[in-house]
Amino acid sequence: MSPPPAAPSRTSARRRRPAWAGRNYTLLTGAAVVTNLGSHGALIASAFAVLEAGGSGGDVGLVAAARTLPLVLFLLIGGALADRLPRHRVMVAANALNCVSQAAFAVLVLAGDPQLWQMMLLTALCGTGTAFFNPAAEGMLLSSVSGEHANRAFALFRMAMNGAGIGGAALGGAMIAAIGPGWVLAVDAAAFALAGALRAFLDVSHVADRAPGGGLLADLREGWVEFRTRPWLWSIVLQFSVVVAVVGAAEAVYGPLVARDQLGGPAPWGMALAFFGIGTIAGAVLMMVWKPRRLLLVGTLCVFPLALPSAGLAIPLPVWGLCAVMFVSGTAIEVFGVNWMTTMHQEIPEEKFSRVSAYDWFGSVSMLPLATAVAGPVESAFGRTSALWGCAALVVLGTAAVLVVPDVRRLTRKALAPKASSVHGAVPTPATGDPVTAAGPTGR
Repeated sequence: MSPPPAAPSRTSARRRRPAWAGRNYTLLTGAAVVTNLGSHGALIASAFAVLEAGGSGGDVGLVAAARTLPLVLFLLIGGALADRLPRHRVMVAANALNCVSQAAFAVLVLAGDPQLWQMMLLTALCGTGTAFFNPAAEGMLLSSVSGEHANRAFALFRMAMNGAGIGGAALGGAMIAAIGPGWVLAVDAAAFALAGALRAFLDVSHVADRAPGGGLLADLREGWVEFRTRPWLWSIVLQFSVVVAVVGAAEAVYGPLVARDQLGGPAPWGMALAFFGIGTIAGAVLMMVWKPRRLLLVGTLCVFPLALPSAGLAIPLPVWGLCAVMFVSGTAIEVFGVNWMTTMHQEIPEEKFSRVSAYDWFGSVSMLPLATAVAGPVESAFGRTSALWGCAALVVLGTAAVLVVPDVRRLTRKALAPKASSVHGAVPTPATGDPVTAAGPTGR
């Protein structure tokens, strides 16, 4: 008797999917594509919503700060909860909050005459959801792969995520120019709803039950010990507290202003951000085949090009020149991002992934609210050009400083036993030690 017609299709689909790309990995990648399509356009839309409502560069900075302040305040709690509760439930709840807040923001803008405090409140709710989502998502991703293919899996995930960002930024910029920012925010709300539905199907049955602990504070202390006893970890997080702050101020505040005043509006800025995304895809393709032995040394050297976009905006370069420097910086930061995730996967125990990730995110974004809030006053005091050159200089100085740390220069890729207990749908093979914002604000 011949097999049912549906059986060959399912078998063929499994064969087309690599053995290491299990169910959780596939769902996580698909959901990340959906959310990045919406969120990259929405970031541009929120800035232009403020400007179209009569706001200044300082108001754009205040709205950006309102998004990142709750991110800083709630990240550590989010990390502790994600290591204590099923991570996929934390992710779905956070997506639901993001969906509601962005939908309300869209209605507010489409109705006309949004007030600054209203936009700040709604972006703060979105930032709160992100604070709980990021540690859970990173922990879930790290636990979804194992073995010698981890480097390739992380690179492919980031390539898919950033590829969606290209389309989201370019489409978002074009949509803002054509029909206004409100509809872009509405699309972002719908994307969060769809992504949350996908993440509801994640399977956590393979994850061992957590041993009863001493409560939230005890969990946070345990995560802190993991964090502070690894010099490579806290030094790079300290570096990124500066890098993320100045790059975030340049991209969230100064970039839209330069685009409005000297590049012709939101569409060219969306194109420049899209070229950054193209660069990240190029970097991910490179990391699919390249496994540098000194993970953090190579990664840190690739942070220097993040100074280029700020310098390009300071000149300012024509649109094609800005697109070129955004491409280079995107490629470089993706090399860092994959090496960073590989290092985390190699060095951090699975049951502490989310808490360590939370300290990583907390340190990295801790200065971002202040940077975006003061971007407008700094521009008024020193001028936009000087402020942008200052951003570029801080990236270079902070990155040079972290190279002094011996562990950053010397930590190498190791041969590890596979983490079979933490992987669902992956083939446990001998690991080679292969590691958002989820890309973070700069692609981590």
